[in-house]
Amino acid sequence: MFVISNLLHSLATVIDIVLNLYMWVLIIRALISWVNPDPYNPIVRFLYSITEPLLYRVRRYLPVQFSGIDFSPMLLILLIIFLRSFLVPTLNMMAYKLA
Repeated sequence: MFVISNLLHSLATVIDIVLNLYMWVLIIRALISWVNPDPYNPIVRFLYSITEPLLYRVRRYLPVQFSGIDFSPMLLILLIIFLRSFLVPTLNMMAYKLA
């Protein structure tokens, strides 16, 4: 059972790191959108390509745009914070109970 416990603990750590990185990518994209970036810049293209699929889904199901301000990145960040505070500790507790 210790193998499954270690696997769950490692999975929780990886999920936490990935969610944290994605949250920072969303924040950077939101900040860059305020300054009218060059759409041909490779960094801007990377940020748009990695964030646009999820932002599009949020915009499609919840049109959260008021007076020209797009709140979909904020909703995604709140979802990431929820997952980091619920999913990661749950996996860690499951890992500790299996050990």
